[in-house]
Amino acid sequence: MPEKYEITVKPKAQYLPDHSDPGKKQFVFGYTIEIRNTGTVTAQLISRHWVITDGDGDTHEVNGEGVIGEQPILAPGQSFEYQSGSQLSTEVGTMHGSYQMLAQDGTQFEAPIPRFTLSTPRTLH
Repeated sequence: MPEKYEITVKPKAQYLPDHSDPGKKQFVFGYTIEIRNTGTVTAQLISRHWVITDGDGDTHEVNGEGVIGEQPILAPGQSFEYQSGSQLSTEVGTMHGSYQMLAQDGTQFEAPIPRFTLSTPRTLH
């Protein structure tokens, strides 16, 4: 049976009013990411690439090693969850990207991070 290199990523975001200052166009969002190895090969998260777009269409890209200072190793069926945040100058925006993974057998592959919305309450209908 061929090996299956597959990581499922589930993001969930929320607005953080206590850390935001709308008068200064500072909107802070927290997000939780669940990364689950839905493949058949143990794999390690090596790096990340985020594309963050605000409500004006301005895009900012972020690249870096691991997530929150970690490079988790996930056996098939295992998951890793972490929390982080982002700040925008608009009330709404989106994030998406990918994690670069290294399988136990040396195969490198990408795990896509689906686009998700960052929005203050009652901004989107």
